[in-house]
Amino acid sequence: MPVWNKGQIVGQKLPLKPKEVWGIRTRLEVASNLRELALFNLAIDSKLRACDLTSIKVSNLTISGVLRDRATVIQRKTGRPVQFELSEHTRSALEKWIVERELTSADHLFPSRMCSKLHLSARQYGRIVDRWVTSIGLDRRRYGTHSMRRTKAPQIYKKTGNLRAVQLLLGHTKLESTVRYLGIEVDDALVMSEQVDL
Repeated sequence: MPVWNKGQIVGQKLPLKPKEVWGIRTRLEVASNLRELALFNLAIDSKLRACDLTSIKVSNLTISGVLRDRATVIQRKTGRPVQFELSEHTRSALEKWIVERELTSADHLFPSRMCSKLHLSARQYGRIVDRWVTSIGLDRRRYGTHSMRRTKAPQIYKKTGNLRAVQLLLGHTKLESTVRYLGIEVDDALVMSEQVDL
């Protein structure tokens, strides 16, 4: 029986580093690709899974036609709400995209180009992510849609050391899931412990 993942890299997808985020963002800005710039920025800020990100409606992010500073989305996997912030980069890109596409609050934020009633599929989003990472010279086999979800969380953890905050932002129900997700090892815990002197 053939092995389904022969020649594939298995395991967690890598998060993007800050310089890689800026590399992709800059390329999208220079290309004036409003759709993908809005998608990229929202993916980084929201930390949502692909199925939740691609199905967002304009009404999830706006109130009376104005973009919110923070939004809440019910996660499909857990059925629980998760909140996220919309940075200035993201709000600017989303505003331009919504105006260019003439989207209403009832519309999906990223409509499918194949059918006017559906949103961008998670599979197509995966292809777009592949394009982003290869555009800056990264191996697309090591990155995927989950890389977008995993990009901001480790940065927040590095700056704050607050696991509970990261857990809330990712919408995890168990702290153990967040620990595994961030790849925190015993050595990391010991380093933090050594920094506390009582």
